[in-house]
Amino acid sequence: MTRTTDGEPAPGRAGYAETVRQLAAAQKSGRGAPAYSRYVNRRLGRYLAAAAHQVGATPDAVTAVSGLTTFVGIAVLALGSPSWGLGVAVCLLLVLGYALDAADGQLARLRGGGSTAGEWLDHMVDSAKISSLHLAVLLFLHRSGEVADHWLLVPMGFAVVAAVSFFAQILNEQLLRGSGQQRASAAGPASAVVSLLKVPTDYGLLCLVFLLLGAPVVFLGVYGLMLAASTAYLALALVRWHGQMRRLDAERASALVGG
Repeated sequence: MTRTTDGEPAPGRAGYAETVRQLAAAQKSGRGAPAYSRYVNRRLGRYLAAAAHQVGATPDAVTAVSGLTTFVGIAVLALGSPSWGLGVAVCLLLVLGYALDAADGQLARLRGGGSTAGEWLDHMVDSAKISSLHLAVLLFLHRSGEVADHWLLVPMGFAVVAAVSFFAQILNEQLLRGSGQQRASAAGPASAVVSLLKVPTDYGLLCLVFLLLGAPVVFLGVYGLMLAASTAYLALALVRWHGQMRRLDAERASALVGG
């Protein structure tokens, strides 16, 4: 809690530590989130959301700073030359941008709930980030001169997989929401196991992989493994999501007949 000049508690905004506790209590379910995003990024986002709350920042302002930080990192990647220093700089910028991406939603919940406009802005920034990051990898690998041209298909493929994954997930959630259905929550160990199994598809882990930019061939190998894992996950998820949509169609048809 803030205090007056004589040391007595002042009315108004809670102190930083109390805000962190409030955010922890209001944390949304971690079901389905990969391990880094669930156990690391959300915690970092909580601390940043509490700091933003202390200075009176809005969720949209945090989203804007998140986007700016991430796109600076992407620009540095696209224009930089292979070095370990470049890897550290890109990694830190992307990690900070991702943590701020978690902070805006937490700040919105702390302030009583998010807005439709805020959700739209968040998704627009995410969609631009997801595509441009892999195009920046393509430029970096091409400029490095250390990989054959055919390997440039890897970031091109990753851009497609990432964009389709993001779109499919958002579309699936919106269609389920429109049907009045809510995703069942999972609890306990099973949810934690799922989070660990999804680590290879984790955007947060991808941010850490950029530490390897000092060795482009090594970076490409690890980056390619993440593409393979993300592609396999997407293929399985698309089958499951399409099954959900078919069940919605069947339920809708049954309701029409019954009505």
